Amino acid sequence: MDHAKPLPAYLLTRYHGWKATGYADNKSWYRRLATEGQRPRAMVISCCDSRVHVTSIFGADQGEFFIHRNIANLVPPCEPDGQHHGTSAAVEYAVRVLNVAHLIVLGHSSCGGAKGCLEMCKGNAPELEAKDSFVGRWVDILRPKYGEVADIEDEQEQERQFEKHAVMTSLENLMTFPWVNEKVTNGELSLHGLWTDIGEGGLEYFCPEAGKFQPV
Repeated sequence: MDHAKPLPAYLLTRYHGWKATGYADNKSWYRRLATEGQRPRAMVISCCDSRVHVTSIFGADQGEFFIHRNIANLVPPCEPDGQHHGTSAAVEYAVRVLNVAHLIVLGHSSCGGAKGCLEMCKGNAPELEAKDSFVGRWVDILRPKYGEVADIEDEQEQERQFEKHAVMTSLENLMTFPWVNEKVTNGELSLHGLWTDIGEGGLEYFCPEAGKFQPV
């Protein structure tokens, strides 16, 4: 592992600042988390995008959310094929081990993953079509929803609607996991679809009665 290097100076400075303030001021809370374990009430599946900061949006502290991030906040359908499934493993742990009461899928504006899938569907992203593109094969999960937005002429609106379809796709796929389906049916687990506008700080939720996303 000769290629592993020490942290850059700016991160070391930030760490020492946090240890001297944020940690020092809440030492008992951190030690309680370490000894008693985690008991999050909710799991959040969000995008890897650095602009999406779930704990800031909800003012959450350590231990409150079980968070999984991936490209375009996608959940694949249940595929128990013995292969590597990081997102499915995270969902399994949250639902079956931590027994979270809420499972939240959080999409966002200007999502590069959703846009990449759009461009691929339009034939404008051959690099994503390549078999060795991990991003391309991942966002293939969203590809079936292209028909829902193909006729939207306004490009920005098309992207926003596709981002929201990414959230809905994940909610649909979550129900293909038998232990998610069972807990939702029994009222032990609730699913939530959210979309946030990064620039405006807005937050929308999917309303089943209206069949669309609405402001919170």
